[in-house]
Amino acid sequence: LDFDNKRAYFRSQLRSRRLEGRYETIRLRVRRTEIFMDSYHQLKSRTGEEMRANLKVQFQGEEGIDAGGVGKEWYGALAKEIFNPNYALFVQAGGKACTYHPNPMSYVTRDHLQFFHFIGRVIGKAIHDGQNLEAWFTRGFYKHMLGKKVIAADLEAFDPEYFSNLKWMLEHDITDVIELHFSAESDELGQMKVVDLKPNGRNLPVTNENKYEYIQLMSEHKMTNSVRQQIDHFLKGLHEIVPAELLSLFDDKELELLISGLPDIDVEDLKANTEYHNYTAQSDQIQWFWKVLSEFSQEQRAWFLQFATGTSRVPVEGFKGLVGMRGPQKFCIHRAYGPDRLPSAHTCFNQLDLPDYPSEEVLREKLLQAVREGHEGFGFA
Repeated sequence: LDFDNKRAYFRSQLRSRRLEGRYETIRLRVRRTEIFMDSYHQLKSRTGEEMRANLKVQFQGEEGIDAGGVGKEWYGALAKEIFNPNYALFVQAGGKACTYHPNPMSYVTRDHLQFFHFIGRVIGKAIHDGQNLEAWFTRGFYKHMLGKKVIAADLEAFDPEYFSNLKWMLEHDITDVIELHFSAESDELGQMKVVDLKPNGRNLPVTNENKYEYIQLMSEHKMTNSVRQQIDHFLKGLHEIVPAELLSLFDDKELELLISGLPDIDVEDLKANTEYHNYTAQSDQIQWFWKVLSEFSQEQRAWFLQFATGTSRVPVEGFKGLVGMRGPQKFCIHRAYGPDRLPSAHTCFNQLDLPDYPSEEVLREKLLQAVREGHEGFGFA
C-alpha cells in the first residue's frame, strides 16, 4: 500500500474511534512566553480519552477567536519549545541542527519523565488532529515509536564518528588490534559508570567472531537502553491518544511524513545548490539524474530527501540552508563505480554516491530501488 492509502485508512480508523466518545472541548489559555509549562499544567490532569476532544486555544493578551488558526499556531510554537535546550529533554543528533533524540542526561530537569509523557501526548494529539508538526527525530526514535528494534545503520545519522569506528571494525580483522569488552562507559553527571551490554559483559572480550553481536548491542545501548525510561514515558503518552496497532501501519520513514507532513521539494532549487565530485553538471548521469528526480511524485521526492539527507525537512531558506555534521553542507553527488550497484548515501554529509550508469533507464530503476528500500549503505542489518 502506498503512503496516501495508508494515511486515508488510518484517518478513517481514528474517526470511527472518535465517534464512540463525545467529550467537552478543551479550552487552553496560555502565555506565549511560557507555552510549554502552561500547556503542560493545564493538560496533565486530562485522561487520554479527554485529550481526543476538540482543542480551543487562547494566547493571553491576544483576543484571537480560535477558528483553527490559533490552534495551529499553538502546535507550531509548542513544537519549537519541546527542543528548547533549557529543558535538556532532547539532543541534536550527529551535530545536525534539525534532528533530535532523547537526551540520556535529561534527568537534570525536574519532572523530565512527566514532560516526556506530555510530549508523547502532544505528538499523538497532533497526529490525531491531522496537524503537521515542525519536529524531526532520528530514525532510531521513529522506530521506537513503532516498537521496532534499532540497527547499527541507524547510528550513522545519530553519531557519525562513532559509526565510522564500528564500520572499520566490520571491514577489518580485529584480532590483536582492538581490545574491547561487552561493556560501555556512560557519563552521569561527571561520574563514569561501566554498563554491561550482556550479563558479565565487562569480562567478555570482543573477538573477530562475536564483533557483529557487539556492534548490535552497542547500537541498542546508545540509541535505546541509555534512554529507556524517556522512551517508555513518551510512548505511554503517545499511545493514550493513538493506539500502537494503528501506528504499526507505517514504517519509520512514513511515520516521519505522518507527523511532519509531505514537504514541498523544489528540484530546481536543489539543483542550484548541488556540488559534484568526479562528475560535472554536463555529465550524462547528472543530466539523467535531474530529469528522473523532476519526474518523481511529491511522495517519491520526500523518500529521496530522507535517503540522501536523513530527513524530509526542507530548510526554511531553501536548499542553500542544508546543514551537515560540520555546519553548512550543500547536497553533493559523488561518482561511484559499478553499474550493478545501487546508489548509496552518507546522510551526515548530505552526500549521494551515484554509480556511472550506462543509461537513463538503468539510473531511474536503481535510484527508485535504493530510495524505496531506504538502502542502509552496507550490510549492517
